Parts: sequence; structure tokens; C-alpha cells
Amino acid sequence: MTINGGISFWHAADPGATPPARALLTGDTTADVVIVGGGYTGLWTAYHLKTAAPDLRVTVLEQKTCGYGASGRNGGWLYNGIASRDRYARLHGLPAARRLQQAMNATVTEVIETAAKEGIDADIHHGGVLEVARTPAQLTRLKAFHEAEAAFGETDRLLLGAAETRARIDVADAVGATWTPHGARIHPLKLLRGLAAACERLGVTLHESTPVTGLAPRRATTPYGTVRAPFVLRCTEGFTASLKGQKRSWLPMNSSMIVTAPLPEATWQRIGWDGAETLGDMAHAYMYAQRTADGRIALGGRGVPYRFGSRTDNDGSTSASTVASLTQLLTAFFPALAGVEITHAWSGVLGVPRDWCATVSLDRTTGLGWAGGYVGSGVATSNLAGRTLRDLVLGDTTELTTLPWVNHRVRPWEPEPFRWLGVHALYAAYREADRREAATHTPTTTPLARLANRIAGRH
Repeated sequence: MTINGGISFWHAADPGATPPARALLTGDTTADVVIVGGGYTGLWTAYHLKTAAPDLRVTVLEQKTCGYGASGRNGGWLYNGIASRDRYARLHGLPAARRLQQAMNATVTEVIETAAKEGIDADIHHGGVLEVARTPAQLTRLKAFHEAEAAFGETDRLLLGAAETRARIDVADAVGATWTPHGARIHPLKLLRGLAAACERLGVTLHESTPVTGLAPRRATTPYGTVRAPFVLRCTEGFTASLKGQKRSWLPMNSSMIVTAPLPEATWQRIGWDGAETLGDMAHAYMYAQRTADGRIALGGRGVPYRFGSRTDNDGSTSASTVASLTQLLTAFFPALAGVEITHAWSGVLGVPRDWCATVSLDRTTGLGWAGGYVGSGVATSNLAGRTLRDLVLGDTTELTTLPWVNHRVRPWEPEPFRWLGVHALYAAYREADRREAATHTPTTTPLARLANRIAGRH
């Protein structure tokens, strides 16, 4: 029987490892920096602030428990991808965008080394990222993507043919792939919990079950008291729309996942995947997957992409139709898994700005700052954002504070019902584009997908 919800497989699989709840805020208090959100962005920011300036009083306010959001529900891809890089290049020039990409490449190693230094066992395997093409149109996009990555300085990326691809992972119908070493498989919740513990060792104050009801210059208000601080940092990613005045800032896009029961060794011998690379594809409605440390396949993709009014779920429950479609996708990639047991299914939200560009910002006149809008690439990007927020708070001009995403501005999303209609039409178009490309074997991207990209503002 599939366990549906329970926040995620990462939470439900080992409930005995759940740490005791941290105390909620009780009464008014002060700090030097107050951070709203106990996910990767908030905790990396707190960690790097306290590492650089141990005397700073840093308080983190989390509405549920640390790791309740995307940080405890994602696919465990620690990789160097960053959304809408071409837009940064158009706005700031290619050299600036290349610096951002190089910073992301280095961030993968930064996270791995920090986890080792702090003694965090997060099932990390530095196997890189393999992105496959399964149709002629996908292969055309994959080759263009590979060339673009090389133009941004990624000289250690490999372009693989069909046989080379299937020698790594025996994906059905694979016609090619591109591999980068700048990626690793992780257990996302183990990383999050280890990071939270490291923050507490450094003296960061973490309050859970403490929702923030109001943000204003130099204060964060909760039902249990107000924290006043010179700097107030919003690190709420997909839950940003729930804050007053932020309904149209970042759209909470849904992503869903399934995970199999542990697979027998004979099945792994047939599939391969000995390098434990993270696995993705070049479909418009793309998938992402990993081989877990305990021998499962965790696979994710889009189900119901968006809930009306920017609503978010409570416990990760996923519709039966989404579980069925992801299971169908799993067996399309790996026909040998037909009939495999799906033990867990869950969903979560990620933050999507209107132009699909992540942002790190700080207004020193008000003390208000924020980071996020990672469009699904937040496992590594949140670390880079946290280090950048550290430098902005400390007033240091560094390589990080001059990256093109710093203080990037974006227009809000459309009001309802146009927001809901637009997002659902967009993903219906992407699914239809994938279907047409698979049916016709055309080597070029369908006009429908190109139109959807323009409407979405992705290119």
C-alpha cells in the first residue's frame, strides 16, 4: 500500500529519526538578524552568518518544523543548475552570467565539503547529473543545451551517444545524454536536519511552530511575540505567497514524487546506474530521479501544477491521477519495473517568479531582505543565496554581492483567475508538445512548446 503524504518519503521512512520539536517563541525579543523560514535558505544564511561573525545574535522563525517545506520534500538533486541564466546574460552581459554559473559549479563542492566538516551524513554520492534524450526533438534540445553549458565555461561536461548513455543507466529509448560532474545525490532531509543542528551548535536560536504574521522594517511579528532586529530576512520560497502582501510575488508551483520499494540486485544489474548519478530528461514536462542509498528509485515531475489562489497543501498528499502518471513515467523509463511497488507518494511547492529568475536582495535602509524563487533548483542555489545574504548583511562587497541575481527585480504574477488559467494551460501545452514529439519523431521542438515558453517568460 502506498503511503500518500506524511510530508514526504524522507520524513515518513524513518520517523524515529525525527528530532524533538523546538520551542516556539514566547514573548517579544530582539536579535541582530531575524530569519523567517527554517528551510535550506534560512539555515544556510544563519550558518554562514554565525560562522563569519560569531557574536551576531541570529534568530530563525519557522511556522511548522525545519524541513517541512521544499527542503524536506525535494528530489535530492544537489546540482549546478540555475533557472533563466540567459535572462541574466541579456540584462547584465555574458561575463556576469558566466560568473554566476561558475559560482553555482563551486557551490556543489561547497555543500559537500561543509557537510563533511560538520559531520552530516546525508547519503551524499558525488556521481554527477545525467540528462537524457528519448526522442529526436529532445536530442536536438540536448545538444543545444550541451553547447550552451560549454559556452558558460563548463568544459568538463560530456556528450554521450545512445550506447554510452545506456551503459550508464539503461533508460528505454534513450538516444543520447549529457553528463556533468557538478552534481550529487543526497538525502535532503538528512542534510537539512544536520544543518539545523550545526546552526544550534553555533548559537543560532531556532523557533518552530512560530508562524510569522507580519513583516516590517526591523521587525517580524508572530502570534506569540515580535522579534525586533536591524535585519529581517524572508527565506520562505514556495510559501512566500502566504505572507501578507506577497500573494503575487512568487507562484507556489507544485511538484510531486513517488518512490519504489528497494529493488533486488538482479533488477539493478539490468538497469545499471552504478554511478548513482541524478537523472533527468529533456522533455518539456521534465522528470527528475535518483537512486537512493537504500536501493530505491525516487522519481518526480509535475502533477497538478498549481492550486487556485496560490494555496499550498498541508501534508504532501498527492492525487491518485498524479501517482498513476508518475508510475507510468517510471515504467516508460524502466520497463523492467512494471508492477513494482510504489511505497510513498508526496507533493510540495517551489517558488517561481514571473520571469523565472531567482533573487537575493537586501534593502539596507529598511533592513528587509530576501532570497529565493529557485524554480526547483534550490538545493544548491540556497547555499549560494545564504552566503550572498551573509555578505550583504555584513556590508561586505565580494564576488558574491556583485553576481547578477543580487537585487534583481521582477514584476508580480497576474491576479486570479488569470494566474490559475495561465499555469494550467501552460503545462497542458507542455504535455501535448511532449506527446506530439514522441508520436511524430520530429527532430525539432514543436511550435506549441516554443509558444508556451514565450508566454511563460522562460526565454
